[in-house]
Amino acid sequence: MSASTPATDAATAAPVTSALGADELDELDTLLDDLRSRAEEIPQWEFCDGFLTALICTRRPIPAAEYLPMLLGDGAELDVAEGEPLPLLPAFKDAAQQARFLELWDLRWNEVTAQLDADVKSLDEDMAFQPEAMDMRGAIAALPEEERADMEGQEIPSFGQVWALGFMFAVENWPEDWAAPRDKEAAQWLDDAMDAIVALTEDDTGKPEVCMYTEDGPPSTSQARVETFGEAIWAVYDLRQLWKSMGPRVESIRKEATPGRNDACSCGSGKKYKKCCGANA
Repeated sequence: MSASTPATDAATAAPVTSALGADELDELDTLLDDLRSRAEEIPQWEFCDGFLTALICTRRPIPAAEYLPMLLGDGAELDVAEGEPLPLLPAFKDAAQQARFLELWDLRWNEVTAQLDADVKSLDEDMAFQPEAMDMRGAIAALPEEERADMEGQEIPSFGQVWALGFMFAVENWPEDWAAPRDKEAAQWLDDAMDAIVALTEDDTGKPEVCMYTEDGPPSTSQARVETFGEAIWAVYDLRQLWKSMGPRVESIRKEATPGRNDACSCGSGKKYKKCCGANA
């Protein structure tokens, strides 16, 4: 998976069309519904989008053979050599369906990468990152009364909540890649950003004041939630820049202890170290 070239001047960039339009999003919803007929716990696309965004922000580039089974399979990493095509996951009906999902996934991946690497000053800019978050409460409130009645008693997620849960699902499954850096300032930067996203995983209990589903829809989301959503978006930018600036974690190389001069040589010759490999030490 290769990222598209990042935009460097959002102020002069041409208007951007979303990589996934309404038709593609409907296609993804239909595809994921079909996967649920063969596998349990296949998430919504909103959850997938949060998961995808976290992967783009993760310190180590995680290969598809590792993350795809975590999202749509049993979690076991696929045994595939680098550069080789992925084997078919059981949830997909055939190779063509899996290839189409990955094609749409790559479109969104490249779009998010370009947006997070763009120099934006406002979330109103064309190149600003926007999570594919759904206002389910607004969508249900806009339904006819008889259809709303059928959903009474069901727990409806808050605006952006499912997206944030998808993001945190990736964080929780690769904890070593999200471990706090030693630098105190960087560690605080990480904590503050994560707090902003975790806040979005919580329920919106404020007074409904705006509708994020349609401009003229009945109020479904609190103003505080809208502000929390904006803070979470900026937090994603911070996380992307933090890990890009630090680079992948470097594994320390453990140096084997040198034998004493009168100890048996570690090469297995049977001689003392001082008369074998340590003769010239």
